[in-house]
Amino acid sequence: MPTPIIIDTDPGQDDAVALLLALASPAELEVVAITTVAGNVPLELTTRNSLMMVELAGRTDVPVYAGCDQPMVRPLVTAEFVHGKSGIDGSNLPNPTTQPADGHAVDYLLQAIRQRPGMTLCTLGPLTNVGTALQREPGIAEDIEKIVLMGGGFFEGGNTTPAAEFNIYEDPQAADLVFRSGIPLVMMPLDVTHQALTSDARIQAFRDLGNAAGAATAGMLEFYERYDMERYGTLGGPLHDPTVIAYLLEPEMFGGRHCSVEIETTSELTMGMTVVDWWDLTEADPNCLVVNQIDDQGFYTLLTDRIGRLP
Repeated sequence: MPTPIIIDTDPGQDDAVALLLALASPAELEVVAITTVAGNVPLELTTRNSLMMVELAGRTDVPVYAGCDQPMVRPLVTAEFVHGKSGIDGSNLPNPTTQPADGHAVDYLLQAIRQRPGMTLCTLGPLTNVGTALQREPGIAEDIEKIVLMGGGFFEGGNTTPAAEFNIYEDPQAADLVFRSGIPLVMMPLDVTHQALTSDARIQAFRDLGNAAGAATAGMLEFYERYDMERYGTLGGPLHDPTVIAYLLEPEMFGGRHCSVEIETTSELTMGMTVVDWWDLTEADPNCLVVNQIDDQGFYTLLTDRIGRLP
């Protein structure tokens, strides 16, 4: 039976590719719903972009619920300088005709988790929706199978401040609620995503698929990679969010360590830092599988194969 998942996201080109990977894998993953949150771009655009992906994938059966338009405490910080004004610049897709589902994403999450215990949450953006749901009803933690999230960093540090990665920095209070919830966590930090770099050959492989999804993926990645190549001096850009979905499809491609992870919420200098006790210095109970190894070629082979199955 396919694993039932809810994807919480803020597309962003890498989020968009993650959505396509999940929607192209119905034998393994039942995408019950997509919930959107403000992050890479404002909520109106993250919702629009998610609807565009379900239409591109031919999966308008998957509902999209719009969620929180601001972090729980701090002001919203967006990243158009990375993703472009639309969030998915380079996709060259028309505006969607599908409408968001009725209701707020947090209300939907609470209802869906209560009605169907054992689902996995895949979080690709700030944790505002999930943190808000836990704040309202902490007991839902017992009904969530696990959360696989993209966020944080350890040896790599941060990509928004020297200490913090964007998704966690955007809403550290929500992340703190998630990491203290007792829900089993799998974290895809910058340490692993910075090993999964785009290249000319990898982008061309998507274009060579000859389908609309492949062309859109190639266009998005060509736009998206330029920022990180300029920032880090690398030959490609890190493809962050699809690692979450790839982990559910082929966990053997990844390696890591169970650690205690805490979120910094008080110091402005290190706000949003994921404090990973990699060496068990505190002897605190582990609450998260921190992933730091990936078969990067296998990852791109999986992406290309699955996106090739879409229209």
